[in-house]
Amino acid sequence: MRITPLLTAALVCAFTYMLILERDTLLAFAGVEAEAPEEEVVIERIEDKPPVSVMVMKSQAKPVERGIVLRGQTAAFRLLDVKAETNGTVISPPLRAGTMVGEGELLCQLDAGTKKASLAEAKARFAEAQANNNASASLVQKGYASETTAFSRLAQLEAAQAAVERAETEMEHLEIHAPFSGILETDTAEFGALMQTGATCARILELNPIKLVGYATEQQVQRIAVGGPAGARLISGDTVVGKLTFISRSADPQTRTFKVEVTVPNENLAIRDGSTAEIYIGLSGETGHLLPQSAMTLNDGGIIGVRIVESGAAKFVPITIVNETATGVWVTGLDDTVEVIVVGQEYVVSGRRVTVTYQEDAS
Repeated sequence: MRITPLLTAALVCAFTYMLILERDTLLAFAGVEAEAPEEEVVIERIEDKPPVSVMVMKSQAKPVERGIVLRGQTAAFRLLDVKAETNGTVISPPLRAGTMVGEGELLCQLDAGTKKASLAEAKARFAEAQANNNASASLVQKGYASETTAFSRLAQLEAAQAAVERAETEMEHLEIHAPFSGILETDTAEFGALMQTGATCARILELNPIKLVGYATEQQVQRIAVGGPAGARLISGDTVVGKLTFISRSADPQTRTFKVEVTVPNENLAIRDGSTAEIYIGLSGETGHLLPQSAMTLNDGGIIGVRIVESGAAKFVPITIVNETATGVWVTGLDDTVEVIVVGQEYVVSGRRVTVTYQEDAS
């Protein structure tokens, strides 16, 4: 029997005994200091941390100045190319572009030419047809003519009467009048010009009131209604106020947007047709808070909100932005009265105690 395995087993057992039961003695023999026991980690609660100084703004809920903004342009309330309904030579002096004209005012006068003769001929034929019809009726009563002959004479009379009416209408069309009050965008037809049926005598615009035309998206058009308040900022910087008067029921097939029109007064005709306009359409009121944009912050989940002071501690509250203005951002989601941290909100978390300095008290 070999002794070597027995000695090896005895040494392993002795080493295990020393490692487990006499660990400190073994480490001292080896010249290694025993590790000090781990100290208990004390977790400091957020509520126990010293307060953080913040600046707070007191805010009271108000009706939200809410609306949608559209890019658009101005458009004449009415624009019409006044055209000739007969042919003839212009015999009236031209009116120049920019002239104000009233409803019914003469724009172009055409030469009658042979139209007077045509009217005289039509009247003569009518008189002849009327005499023949009277004679035919008398003969039918006496039995010397058939009723068919009487019907034929009556038809000739009615045809002659229609010819007279056509000739008289042609004579009336020699004068071209303004269909509504407005301003001439072009000169009227020049004296001596030959006008054919359908030729333009003049273009006339009605600019008071004037329209503002824009295009709303499918989401925006659901939030507006005809009759609502509206206005615009013009390219000149001037602002105008009016009402929403039209919302298209059919979307543009290319852009999927809906045409909207706002009507505003233009008494001095300062607003021109086709100018760029930034159209603002107001929405139905709801309450919210007007806060500086710098007060906005994000929580760890990436949700936008603000930090408020509640019971002496900071608290994160999610918000919804409903409108942006030059003076701040209108938001909803807060109580009617709230104290919003506007300086220092990035250095506190929910539950952290704060020392408050109110904005109106700050120098």
